[in-house]
Amino acid sequence: MNELELKYGCNPNQKPSRIYMQDGELPIKVLNGKPGYINFLDAFNGWQLVKELKAATGLAAATSFKHVSPAGAAVGLPLTEVERKIYWVDDLDMEFTPLANAYARARGADRMSSFGDFISLSDVCDVATAKIIKREVSDGVIAPGYEPEALEILKAKKKGNYNVIEIDPDYVPAPVERKEVFGITFEQGRNELKIDDDFFSDIVTENKEIPKSAKIDLAISMITLKYTQSNSVCYAKGGQAIGIGAGQQSRIHCTRLAGSKADNWFLRQSPKVLNLQFVDGIGRADRDNAIDLYIGEDYMDVLADGAWQNIFKEKPEVFTAEEKRAWLNQNTDVALGSDAFFPFGDNIERAHKSGVRYVAEPGGSIRDDNVIETCNKYGMAMCFTGIRLFHH
Repeated sequence: MNELELKYGCNPNQKPSRIYMQDGELPIKVLNGKPGYINFLDAFNGWQLVKELKAATGLAAATSFKHVSPAGAAVGLPLTEVERKIYWVDDLDMEFTPLANAYARARGADRMSSFGDFISLSDVCDVATAKIIKREVSDGVIAPGYEPEALEILKAKKKGNYNVIEIDPDYVPAPVERKEVFGITFEQGRNELKIDDDFFSDIVTENKEIPKSAKIDLAISMITLKYTQSNSVCYAKGGQAIGIGAGQQSRIHCTRLAGSKADNWFLRQSPKVLNLQFVDGIGRADRDNAIDLYIGEDYMDVLADGAWQNIFKEKPEVFTAEEKRAWLNQNTDVALGSDAFFPFGDNIERAHKSGVRYVAEPGGSIRDDNVIETCNKYGMAMCFTGIRLFHH
């Protein structure tokens, strides 16, 4: 099969629509459902991301995509008990495989953004991973294969209409890629950059120590940025992206957006959030939304009389700004990557508030000295990669 007709393009009025190969056969099989145009964009970008993460770290990898940018990405490191709880998988009585850990992390980092995601998995989808996917609102999944029982679990989602795509893991695309805009064809060489330990060797700060665990987090950050709409920055910790800021015209706005997501990830681990008592039968999405409001500035939306009774068994105390700042101050050893240079030290100042200790960016700004000086002020280790990672 070298062509697959689609229902429509990005929007229902954009017809006809298809994916096809000029030469050879499509490297995919649709095992269930009818994936759409945006589904395939998410699937193919996500597959590249997880394949590269697996190659860079040697660990199973997963990503959760929404609108052609990752909402989360992670490798298969074991979950702590707190992480299992904040990712809503603590009630699953099963052995968590590395791939299941990777997807739980990728989905759980920013659950608001991951709602209705398209999933990419680096390895054959196993039963444990399928059981996690089964309970989430998701549009589909792409993987190099599926265990028979896992496939049956996935096929049952969305009344049998869940999109399941199998991709040939040995498929290698042509070295030149093309796309059309306004009837005009753009052509460029594919971004085949390999990110490994040597990628982070040019350390320009006084602090020269970047441990192995931080290099894994920096690799996650940079590979995630390769497939994130620019401008973009990514905070990572413990084997996963914890805050992604995508598509902003100003880099400081990317840094703030991603930093606020990283802060929310850590605030969800605080005792005040972990001890929230939800009413019986509340939906997972409603819990996520309530937590997001509770830890944000609009907390009265869920704490006002007449509102909290529909969400909580007992009215929670306000999570004050002072309490939140005290908790956030305990977050340390966060890694931060940027797809292009930081033009000002204000990005580092903001990153410091979210516990960043390790930074990777291309370098090359006329204000590099100011950025390095700001890193030195906080004892951060920063490397210059010399490589920009714009993605559009």
